[in-house]
Amino acid sequence: MAISLKQDHDLLVSAVREAGAVALRFFQSGAKSWHKKPNDPVSEADIAVDNLLREKLMGARPAYGWLSEESGRQGGNGPEQWVIDPIDGTRAFIDGKPEFTICAALLQDGQPTLAAIFNPASDEFFEATCGGGAKLNGKAIRASGHASLMEARFLASRRTFERHGWLARTAKADFAYRNSIAYRMALVACGKYDAAISLTEKSDWDIAAADLLVREAGGRVATADGEPLTYGADKHRHPSVIATGAYIFDDVVDLLKTRKP
Repeated sequence: MAISLKQDHDLLVSAVREAGAVALRFFQSGAKSWHKKPNDPVSEADIAVDNLLREKLMGARPAYGWLSEESGRQGGNGPEQWVIDPIDGTRAFIDGKPEFTICAALLQDGQPTLAAIFNPASDEFFEATCGGGAKLNGKAIRASGHASLMEARFLASRRTFERHGWLARTAKADFAYRNSIAYRMALVACGKYDAAISLTEKSDWDIAAADLLVREAGGRVATADGEPLTYGADKHRHPSVIATGAYIFDDVVDLLKTRKP
């Protein structure tokens, strides 16, 4: 029997909610942590969430592929692949800041078709289906319609803007930060911010779910040079990422193209 997108959606939502409960227990009680390599922390919560999601998702869909930050690439070589970041924003999680998310996407032929991003500490559950829109806690969301750089709300480093000489074009802008890039992109998707900008390298698991969420909310996602993102390749790396409302996208890309080496 063919598996419908709705069946996969229901499976994904259920698994991510259950994983969120596990993460929240660790967040409230404290989790042991260590470094996989310098400046790359991981906690026992990352491992527990990864194990749960792999059991639930791969147990139900053994023919699908699997790519996770914590357990790598596994499973089948077909067109469907789960892409997972068990806890995006591990530093915030370890520090007790409610700025982390559980991120899960389903790729079909390299394109995100389902997405779930859950911040259990703030009880914000974002979800999206390709062609079916984006939601926050069950209600439809839309990205910002703001079109002015001068007064934009950025999830980005003000220091970075200062270093590249961009403050003259964003003199009345607001700047904020959240540790999880997926959370930053989700906050753009629901219109709380106009743009999220990261000029550092990202992996598929960091942004695949948030990419679909932003686009289904009417926003746009690309590299800092305005190039589209593709997923599912062996390298699964991206040089940068921006997420914006539709009307400010071109001006953000134009601004970023003037960045200094």
